[in-house]
Amino acid sequence: MDGALAVDGSLGREDSLVTRVLAGLLLVVVLFAFLVGPQFVRPANLELMARQTAIVCVAALGMTMVIVAGGIDLSVGSVIALATVVTALLLRSNSGPLLAAIGAVVAGAACGVLNGVLITTLRVVPFIVTLGTMLLVRGGAKGLADERRIETPMTWLNELLRTVRGGSGILLPWGIWLTVALAIAVAIVLQYTKFGRHLFAIGSNERTARLCGVRVEASKIAVYAIAGALAGLAGVLQLSQLSVGDPTAAIGLELDVIAAVIIGGGSLAGGKGTAAGTVAGAAIMTVIQVGCSQQGLPNWVQQIVTGTIIVFAVALDRWRRS
Repeated sequence: MDGALAVDGSLGREDSLVTRVLAGLLLVVVLFAFLVGPQFVRPANLELMARQTAIVCVAALGMTMVIVAGGIDLSVGSVIALATVVTALLLRSNSGPLLAAIGAVVAGAACGVLNGVLITTLRVVPFIVTLGTMLLVRGGAKGLADERRIETPMTWLNELLRTVRGGSGILLPWGIWLTVALAIAVAIVLQYTKFGRHLFAIGSNERTARLCGVRVEASKIAVYAIAGALAGLAGVLQLSQLSVGDPTAAIGLELDVIAAVIIGGGSLAGGKGTAAGTVAGAAIMTVIQVGCSQQGLPNWVQQIVTGTIIVFAVALDRWRRS
């Protein structure tokens, strides 16, 4: 039965699309290396861009699975903020850094399960449901933090995205290696597991997938739970960068996360998406933002450039589908 489930696009076409995205990433790097100078591609600067990409990338890997299944999650930024607050509270209660990180991931997964249950039970489009939970989770984070930042004691969590060896770039922070491992894991799940094939089938044609025996509701709840857990882990990385639990963190980050998936070849209509493409899409956005900053362009110009890229990516997605 699983072999008969239709997946929109062959592996060959997906590989070709990823190749084009990677070529686009290389082109952007070369362009800014020409504009900014050779220092743009030095190891220390490449490490800086990798560290800035990690948070968006981890959350975008979960979003990739959701979009492949034909869904969307606007609550990602709020879940990341909640995860920083949960981690900070657990650290201040002397729970230990590992338990604090696990607590953040569990809190994120619980938010994902809430999204999945509401979507499958109420049969409301994911955009509306996650728009509501975006506000709900953000309000919960502010309530837990008493609407203020929570200082945390120094632990190894604070070192996850810290520069190694004074910025030499010889070694990479653990948070980057964790991002790479998660990208490989998501790629394996999507391409080589029954669950991954079911997600593609649901995103391509939910009704057909249901007729083929796919447990659509269970798969949707599971994929939103996974996306929530990864957003929670992204929150741990956010705390590593900020060193505080901040209920106002990651406002608007869900747009960067969704854009990374679409730039990387995902489709808002569902049935398309790869982990490698998402990583490349997140990297393209970071390279452009860092390049514009090092070129001395003001923040409003960077926002215009980023917005233009998002519009272009959505238009390109529509063109590919037509």
